[in-house]
Order: sequence, then structure tokens, then C-alpha cells
Amino acid sequence: MPRSGILTDVAVIIAFALVTVFFAQIAIRIPTTTVPITGQTFAVLLTGGVLGSKRGASSMLVYMLLGMFIFPAFAPPASFMSDRTFHFLFPWAGDQYFVWDAANGGFILGFILASYLVGLLAERGWDRRSGIPLAMLTGNAAIYLLGLPILALYIAYGTIPGLELTYYDAISGSNVLDKTLKGGLYPFIGGDAIKLLLAALALPGAWELVRRIRKQEPHEDR
Repeated sequence: MPRSGILTDVAVIIAFALVTVFFAQIAIRIPTTTVPITGQTFAVLLTGGVLGSKRGASSMLVYMLLGMFIFPAFAPPASFMSDRTFHFLFPWAGDQYFVWDAANGGFILGFILASYLVGLLAERGWDRRSGIPLAMLTGNAAIYLLGLPILALYIAYGTIPGLELTYYDAISGSNVLDKTLKGGLYPFIGGDAIKLLLAALALPGAWELVRRIRKQEPHEDR
């Protein structure tokens, strides 16, 4: 690949990581869980579908590294959202931490896997109209595949930073599994369905934009 092509790929990868940063600042607090609904899933699924498996996963890796080492790129913390129902971009309220130190760290790791899987399926032709929703659903499931087990550990043993309250006490339910599903899955199903649909609808236009930037032919290797 020519040097200009490599630089373009790097720029696009970083650009989609920054898109995810901004969508992380669209947050809605849910009373039954310590984790808000954010626009991140939309950005993650769109990234995989547009950039493909390797570049999509690379973009989400960049996003994770930004939030760990560079600046507060992650979604607003529970302490910030505790007295708010909705937050949109400003004042900037991003969080910064090592993913292995946070209850939602598994979900951020899941972003990398999700973007890779959606991209892989897109490369195999699932980005055609009939396959887009299923590819997006697969990616969404991958986020929970990594996110829920780690959340369960924090519910069992962790304390919410800044609130002096355990996750176990903060989330209703009869046991760790019940609390994990109520705190990390059930409240998000409706929002995820909407974000999945929006990502599927936005994919053709976003792909065409990136194709023009990278000067690709339609469905050229991503």
C-alpha cells in the first residue's frame, strides 16, 4: 500500500475513534443501573461496518487507549450522572481510567471485539441490506459477552467510585446473576435496538463517505 494510503487509513481509524468519544458524551441515566445509556454502541457498530474487521477493531483499540492514557474519553461516570437524567456533550464529563479497574471496562473491551465481528461479517457480504441488522446484532451481543462477566465480578465484590456504595447494594435483584442482568442488560435492550437500527441505516452513507476519502471502489477490501 502506498504511504499516502497508510496515512489515510490511520486518519480514518483515529477519526472513528473520536466519533466514539463524542457519542460517549450522549448519555441517559437509568434509575435501575449505575451505567447510563450512551451513544457508544451506535459508533462501535458503525465503525465496524464501515472500516471492516482490522481497521474497525484498531479504531476501537485507539478509543480505549485514548480513554486510558490521553484524556477523559469514556462515558460520564455514575457520580456525574447521579443528579442528571440526560447529558449531551457539554460540559465535558468524560471519564478516564484503566479498563481493568472499572465495572464497565469489559464493555469497552467488547467494543473492540464487536467492531471486529461486524467488520468481518461486512467483508463477507453481510453489509448488504438484508444482512446488516444481523451483523449489527452479532456485534451488539459481543459487547455483552465481555461486558457482563466483568460487571458481575464488580457487583459481587466492588464499590462504586465516588459514591461509597457497593454495586451489589446499588442494583436491585436477588443475587449476583439477577443484579448483573438487571444492571447491565435488561435496561439497555430497547436503547440498543434503536442504536442498532440507526447504525444499519447510517452504514451505506458512512461507507460511501469513507470510500471517497480512501478512493476505493465499492466493496473493495477493507
